[in-house]
Amino acid sequence: MDTDILTDMILSDQEILDDLTEVEKRTTKSKDLRKTKIVRAAGQMATYEGRRKNDILYHKMIRYRDLYYKYREMLKEKYRSKNINQARR
Repeated sequence: MDTDILTDMILSDQEILDDLTEVEKRTTKSKDLRKTKIVRAAGQMATYEGRRKNDILYHKMIRYRDLYYKYREMLKEKYRSKNINQARR
């Protein structure tokens, strides 16, 4: 599989972190933060790759994300007056 250098670095760091967490049951805060940062970066890169390659999964994700926000706004409009009154109490 052909990947770029940054992806290889992230994947190798992820494998190392997985090995460390299996060996050591105790993890420090810095390791957790680093792992979170790596997972977040990998997710962003996956989204970028999907958009760049015009992947159908990317388009489905965008479509349903837009629907989520649309329906959320509709619910806010529908229950706005009731929720404002409750929030004031």
